[in-house]
Amino acid sequence: MATVGPYSPWRRAGNFVILSGQLGLVDRGQGPELVDGTAGDQLRQALVNAREVLAEADATFDQVVKGTLFLTDMSDFASCNDVWTEAFAVPRPTRSAVAVAQLPLGARAEVELWAYAPID
Repeated sequence: MATVGPYSPWRRAGNFVILSGQLGLVDRGQGPELVDGTAGDQLRQALVNAREVLAEADATFDQVVKGTLFLTDMSDFASCNDVWTEAFAVPRPTRSAVAVAQLPLGARAEVELWAYAPID
């Protein structure tokens, strides 16, 4: 999926793959738009999108070591934790959660990931 700004969806830095913030976007044929629903629903789709971006970089969810979750409302923290535990197996990546005033396209949740994916 195309980015919503002038940046790369991912970059490799040695053995690390760093993803730009992922939103809960889907492309229904008229360009990317946010999925309907809660912050948790948006995070779930953002993580689906992140899997695809990681695959482009020859990395997987199992290699994710750090995440940053951005929320416009910290009352969504618990429901997003549920989505996080569905998405990541133990041991889960380290994570920070940050409250922000606003996200692109009016999103309620955004996630940034770092994966340790050694080059063969």
